[in-house]
Amino acid sequence: MLPRVCYFGDDELTGPAAYLAGVMEYCGFDYEHVPSRRHVPDDLLKEPFALYVISDYPSVGFTLTQLKQIAEHVKQGSGLLMIGGWESYFGRVGEYVNRPIAQVLPVYLSMSDDRVNCPQGCVVRMAKRHPITDGLPWDKPPLVAGFNQIFPKPQATTLLVGDRLAVSNSNGKLDVSVVDTVPLLVVSRFGAGRTAALAFDVAPHWIGGMVDWGAYRIVAQIPPGGYIEVGDAYVRLLGNIIAWTGKLREMPDAYPEEELAAPPLSLTAPTSSNEIGDSLPGKH
Repeated sequence: MLPRVCYFGDDELTGPAAYLAGVMEYCGFDYEHVPSRRHVPDDLLKEPFALYVISDYPSVGFTLTQLKQIAEHVKQGSGLLMIGGWESYFGRVGEYVNRPIAQVLPVYLSMSDDRVNCPQGCVVRMAKRHPITDGLPWDKPPLVAGFNQIFPKPQATTLLVGDRLAVSNSNGKLDVSVVDTVPLLVVSRFGAGRTAALAFDVAPHWIGGMVDWGAYRIVAQIPPGGYIEVGDAYVRLLGNIIAWTGKLREMPDAYPEEELAAPPLSLTAPTSSNEIGDSLPGKH
């Protein structure tokens, strides 16, 4: 297995892809990048990568054979991380519904447009202590500005949830309430591999204020010659997700004895096959 990350999507490294690429450069992860508008090369997936990251990458960029190859590689020990965006999960046009990747993901997919914009913010909170969430300033939770609706499978674990806010102004007095609470980071296993579903994007606009989360700033260089300047907690969270899912660092699988129960989610998974993607039990 190649000790590398295969990163699909987020346009070019000179654009939104600079954010995740900058994090990986800073963390010392070796990676191969396929921009959103480029089809996956025929020979790229012959040897399994340690981790596959699909982030706002259109499903038509893959052949059916390539998606089956990724699923098989994960079953044999590679990792798979899907990151939110307009061309992730269902997205605008049903990107990964009824595709082999849907079986591998730790979440069910919606059967309709799953994009949720949060102009008044969505507070990201830790739902369970885990190697991914360790050492981060959850006493000062960040905001994101949007996400894809995802529905955790029974065997999966929800690590992060989001409180979607409603803010009103009455005679100069602000009233803040929580509209609903949704899953934002879900992890599981598929065969010998680890899988993760992150519901929000890691670049503007959906990343919102989280891009500046942390006590100090980190400047990371990008191979084309640019750089990103972001919060240290943002870098640590994304670095932890990548490292854990791809087994790129020595990190425990979980902390079963250390659980922080999340509040009941007001967003419940659909039960009809007309409302949810092709990963329902019994449909394979």
